[in-house]
Amino acid sequence: MHVIDSHTGGEPTRVVFSEGPQLGDGPLSARAEQLATQHRAWYRSVLLEPRGQVAMVGALLVEPTDVRCVTGVIYFDVDAVLGMCGHGTIGLVVTLAHAGHIGPGTHYIETPVGVVEVALAEDRHTVTVTNVESYRSQAKVAVDVAGLGTVSGDVAFGGNWFFLVDPSPVPVQASHIASLTQATIAVREALVEQGIAGENAGVIDHIIFYGPSPSAHSKNFVLCPDNAYDRSPCGTGSSARLACLAAEGLLAPGQEIVLESVIGSTYRCSYRLGEQGRVVPSITGQAYVMAQSHLVFAEQDPFRAGIELAH
Repeated sequence: MHVIDSHTGGEPTRVVFSEGPQLGDGPLSARAEQLATQHRAWYRSVLLEPRGQVAMVGALLVEPTDVRCVTGVIYFDVDAVLGMCGHGTIGLVVTLAHAGHIGPGTHYIETPVGVVEVALAEDRHTVTVTNVESYRSQAKVAVDVAGLGTVSGDVAFGGNWFFLVDPSPVPVQASHIASLTQATIAVREALVEQGIAGENAGVIDHIIFYGPSPSAHSKNFVLCPDNAYDRSPCGTGSSARLACLAAEGLLAPGQEIVLESVIGSTYRCSYRLGEQGRVVPSITGQAYVMAQSHLVFAEQDPFRAGIELAH
């Protein structure tokens, strides 16, 4: 299996170029559902240790249905197939350039939630992603969380469903990553228990806590579906953040802010107005290719499918 690994703001992406499962040629949303329900063991084996790592997101290249697009892609982590992935898209664009498939300029990529526009700068590391329309569906939702009490946050969509908490009940600092992880897992479990979801029963599988930053608009801690934290500021989470700030009248169209991750990496973010009060986010970040390899799945390998650990 031919793969190229990159990282975006410290968050790794593994692009799968060959030997993925046969998913047909239907809509990407249907192919993503097929990957999620019929090929879970396959996508987990690509990312689980010892072959992968806890924070890694996979990007399976597939044929697009939209002729404008240079490729279609389905993103996944160890525990879920994702609708969209911002850091993964930045990493994918830099990877495609590294492999000689595209050059600097504007391109289109098809994802299960829609087509996104990407712009690769001349340095071949900086990418701007114009994401799918994003919006806040619920504001100031109170949830009772074990060990934290009542936590209030917004429910928003940025390509995935998020629960955004500002201010964080735990300091958003790298020295608090363990306690931030425990707290955000508790919030997600409470949301499920109390029946709080996105539109059309959309599962809220990402949680974001916000804190102050001396050099950015805010610093965030993002919990992903596999209980790993996002090393980048999270592209779809940043999109959801822009939607919430716009809904509160705290950020004007075209106004740029910097969002910072818990480890200090940053995205430059802005939006334009979309349909029905939604926003069209633009997220700019940098990615770097780390490795190019062929994954081997030896039949005799006792950990051929990866190391299964409870988390």
